[in-house]
Amino acid sequence: MRIIFMGTPDFAVPALQALHKAAHEIVCVYTQPPRPAGRGKKLQPSPVHKMAEQLGIEVRHPSSLKSAEAQAEFAALNADVAVVAAYGLILPQAILDAPTHGCLNIHASILPRWRGAAPIHRAVMAGDPGTGVTIMQMEAGLDTGPMLATVRTPIEHKTTGELTEELADLGAQLMVGTLRDLAIHIPVPQDDADATYAPKIDKAEARIDWNAPDEDIERMVRGLAPFPGAWFVLGEDRIKLLLAELAEGSGAPGEVLDDDFTIACGSGAIRPLRVQRAGKPAMERDVFLRGRAVHKGTILP
Repeated sequence: MRIIFMGTPDFAVPALQALHKAAHEIVCVYTQPPRPAGRGKKLQPSPVHKMAEQLGIEVRHPSSLKSAEAQAEFAALNADVAVVAAYGLILPQAILDAPTHGCLNIHASILPRWRGAAPIHRAVMAGDPGTGVTIMQMEAGLDTGPMLATVRTPIEHKTTGELTEELADLGAQLMVGTLRDLAIHIPVPQDDADATYAPKIDKAEARIDWNAPDEDIERMVRGLAPFPGAWFVLGEDRIKLLLAELAEGSGAPGEVLDDDFTIACGSGAIRPLRVQRAGKPAMERDVFLRGRAVHKGTILP
């Protein structure tokens, strides 16, 4: 097939690689424009941009697809299908209609659950037993299009980072298989009555509320790891909590119960396993405590 690939972050890279390996003709890659990054704030191309260049594929990074010129350039590629994976721009109807088979999206949930920007984060934080990937025919609504294929995986005790890598690989293979047998995949409409939404994570909600139950906090920690990272305040420092475990103990919410950094929650307690101070690399609890003791009786706000 003649494919236009549209994606930006690391999540989309395995799909680009898999489609290239499957000998499809990827006529062009669309991705977000380079963004300032690093200490020097130099413009950095997206992970998809970098991979496309390695594979020798033309890259375009328009800031919008709303203009008639951008839409005409897209249509002139005469693609059979556009494959979309976390692209980051709204696709106007003219873009959705241009390829012969339209635009197919790799969405990181089992639709219609968790439509929207942060489906992996929200599934972990909600305590869902499992999640997966849906291949969806795109339409104007937010992740409302009919479904062509799904694959599932248990969440267990995985972080969002771990699940993102797993779902990226599963989605890549699912898309390759879907395109191989596209004619036999009958689009199944979503049931809007079952829809839930996964809004982008707001920075304010990443602060840990020690009044919450221990299980909720532990899921929040996994759901926000590695980015943006659940956090709390210790003294004058903001500490990211990247991994924690449920622990025995009780006390006032936010009270440090022992010298092993067990922290009381609204019910139960948790114990940090991996933390990160601002501007420092992530470290295990014992390494952190060797550099900064946190004594029993300390109250975390």
